[in-house]
Amino acid sequence: MQLTGIHHISSLTANAEQNLHFYTNILGLRLVKKTVNQDNTSNYHLFYGDEKGSPGTELTFFEIPNLAVNHPGTNSISNISLRVASNKALTFWKNRFEQFNVDHDEITNQFHNAVLSFRDPEGHRMTLVSDEHDKGLIGGKPWSNKDIPEEFAIIGLGPVTLTVRYYEPTFQVLTDLMGYRAVGSYSSNNNPDSIIHVLETGQGGNGTAIHLEERKDLPEERQGRGGVHHVAFRVQTEEELKQWVAHIEEDGFQSSGFIDRYYFRSLYFREPNGILFELATDGPGFMIDESLEHLGEQLSLPPFLEAQRHQIVAKLKPLPTK
Repeated sequence: MQLTGIHHISSLTANAEQNLHFYTNILGLRLVKKTVNQDNTSNYHLFYGDEKGSPGTELTFFEIPNLAVNHPGTNSISNISLRVASNKALTFWKNRFEQFNVDHDEITNQFHNAVLSFRDPEGHRMTLVSDEHDKGLIGGKPWSNKDIPEEFAIIGLGPVTLTVRYYEPTFQVLTDLMGYRAVGSYSSNNNPDSIIHVLETGQGGNGTAIHLEERKDLPEERQGRGGVHHVAFRVQTEEELKQWVAHIEEDGFQSSGFIDRYYFRSLYFREPNGILFELATDGPGFMIDESLEHLGEQLSLPPFLEAQRHQIVAKLKPLPTK
C-alpha cells in the first residue's frame, strides 16, 4: 500500500456565495460539484478543481453561516498551497491580486520553489507554489478561463503545512504508519528560528508534500471561517482503502472505518496532535452523476439523499448560476 499524494483539502466558509465568486472568478478554478455536507444537509459543500475535479486538484469548502473567524495556532493545518507551472505565472498572479485587491505577500522562495502567499476574503491562508523545478507528481489540466491564460492557471494542490505542538508523534505517524519519507528542511520565512521539515510520498514533488513545523509557543487553533478542516490523502482503489482501515486500526488509532461518500470512498482518523486526516479513493469521481460539460451546474445529491431533495433545497440559499 502506498499513498500517492494529496487528494483534497476541505476548509470552512461562512458565505458560500462570496466563496464561489473568489475561487471561480478570481482564482479561475472550476466548480466541479455543488452538493451538501452529508453530515449536515442544511449547508453547502462546494468542490473546486481542474476541468474534471481530478484527485490532487480538489479544494472543497463546507459552508457554516455565522461561523466565527478562525484563530490561527498550533495543532492545525496552517497553510495550503496551489500549484502553478512556472515562476512567470507567479508574476501574473501577483499583478492579478493587485488588480482585484487580494491580500498577498511578495514573491519569495521556500524549499527550492518560488512562492507567493495570499489570503482569501475570509483570511484563508494559501500559497501559490511554482512547479518550475518540480520533477514529481504531475498536476491537472486547468479549466478554460478567458481571464487567465492556461500557462498561468492553477494546476492542482501543492504542499500542506501542519503546525503542531509536538513534532515527533506526527512525524512518526506520517513515516511509520503512512509511508511518507523525509526529504529535507528549511527555515520559516515568518519565524527564522522555526525549522520546517518536508516529507513526500509516492512519486514525490509538490503534489505529495507535507511541511511539518513544531511550535510550542503558540496557542491551539480555534477553528472557524477561513480555517482548514482536514487534509485528504490519495488511495488508488477501494480494496486498498479497506486495507488501510485495518492497518490504521491495528496500529491503535480510532477511525471512522470505511465510509461511502459516493464520489469517493473515505476513512478518517486524527493524528496524535489532533489534526484530522482523511484517506480517499481516486474514484468513482465527479462524473458519476453529471457530464464533464455540466459539472457543478446543478445541486447534486448522492442517491441516499435524493428522496430528501425537496426538503434540502428548501433550506439552501440559491447560489448564482453560470
